[in-house]
Amino acid sequence: MSLSIVTNTPLKKPPADYCAPEDARWFEIPGGKDSGKTMFYYDIQVGTDEPEATVVLVHGNPETSYTYRRIRDALIESNKPVRIIAMDHIGFGLSDQADFEMVDMHHSDNLLQLVRHLDLTEVTLAVHDWGGPIGIGAFIQDPYRVKNLMVMNSTIFPMPKKGLTYRNYPHRILTWSLFPRLYPAFAWGGVAATAVTNGEPQGVLRMIYNATGNTLGHIMNTLPRNSPEYVWSQSLRSTANARSSMRKVKQTSRWGYGYRYNDHSYGVQDNSEFYRLMQERVPHFWRDCKAAGVFGQWDPCGKDEVIAQWHEALPKMKRLTRKYRDVGHFVEEKKWKEIAEDLIALNFS
Repeated sequence: MSLSIVTNTPLKKPPADYCAPEDARWFEIPGGKDSGKTMFYYDIQVGTDEPEATVVLVHGNPETSYTYRRIRDALIESNKPVRIIAMDHIGFGLSDQADFEMVDMHHSDNLLQLVRHLDLTEVTLAVHDWGGPIGIGAFIQDPYRVKNLMVMNSTIFPMPKKGLTYRNYPHRILTWSLFPRLYPAFAWGGVAATAVTNGEPQGVLRMIYNATGNTLGHIMNTLPRNSPEYVWSQSLRSTANARSSMRKVKQTSRWGYGYRYNDHSYGVQDNSEFYRLMQERVPHFWRDCKAAGVFGQWDPCGKDEVIAQWHEALPKMKRLTRKYRDVGHFVEEKKWKEIAEDLIALNFS
């Protein structure tokens, strides 16, 4: 039985392992800029006993909840009494399409409404990429809801200017923040397919080769339908979704410092206060939380200087931090087994 999709997503035929139909949920956002839009999420309970842990997996850009498929399945196979929740942000995956250029603070507001609707407590919050400020930005409004924190190549702090930054990564002549200025919206899904699945350390020629192949596959709609590349690209087939995703990439050069831009629908948008509150509240409310970090270090969000910022804010993360120098930004695609093990350790040891 396939999923019955109730949104206007361009991802009409997700792979069979995207989500079991019985686990699929649909949440109509009650307020804010996305009032009335429908967000997809899944809610899985492992075993028949009352869950002893709740893991909330928050994705970034240009991913969807599908990036957590292997982590989700490993948690299920562990047979631990755990509840697993993951969502697709508006403009991604199986959720409704975006209708303005959204950044982290907008998705965070939507997620907070879902969290309060489900009344989640004792949460192990697992975040990757922009899922860091999205997830942490939501839960820090109700900090009592979080018990543990898992960070994967993400930050809420001002990006240290030493070493890799999104102004010189992945290559000095072809920087990540430059990509949305080089690519038109109709081709952006090809960039997504390349970035998420092929994000390991590589030279500029190989990266151009991979991006060209995936971009042509996206434009011609020939990427294999059961492949992860299809999910990442098809999710961004609509111009609205692509432009919203591209706005997040334009923000990378200002990660953690606050970003100001003009949106066609809502005028000037500025997330400076959003970041200031996280940077102030996380060390205050969550300093004693159990925490883990898994970082691919061919990436600005995985460099030692960023990890040091997390360790300063969350001292208990020092006990459970994994670093991989041969892995890029999308560490959850490569080290899912280790991430699942650490999520189990946070809750059951």
